[in-house]
Amino acid sequence: MGQVANERREGANEARAMAKYIRVSPQKLNLVAQTIRGKNAERALIDLEFSPKRVAEDVRKVLQSAVANAENNHNLDVDRLIVAEATVGKSVTMRRFRARARGRASRIEKQFSRLTVVVREKEEE
Repeated sequence: MGQVANERREGANEARAMAKYIRVSPQKLNLVAQTIRGKNAERALIDLEFSPKRVAEDVRKVLQSAVANAENNHNLDVDRLIVAEATVGKSVTMRRFRARARGRASRIEKQFSRLTVVVREKEEE
């Protein structure tokens, strides 16, 4: 009667979190996402805490959500999590108009971004 459950998109030792409408351009968001890729999750949270960029707080919230998903939904060890992926993409664009000379107008585009963070449990060496 019901719908069949969707398959998991991440591996057995991974968890994911996503933010869809972050009010910053993807290029600026990618600069912050680059700083946490491949790092230990705890270290990445500390780096984002002291980052001077405004968008670092949004990235920190998404990373905290991914860590919480790993702990609560997938029973992964929080101390062994690393940031496997931090992907940035375009989202919607607000369009505004600004009055210019001689009765003309020019378009101002205010971009939004989306961020997906995947944390993975590190295997024992």
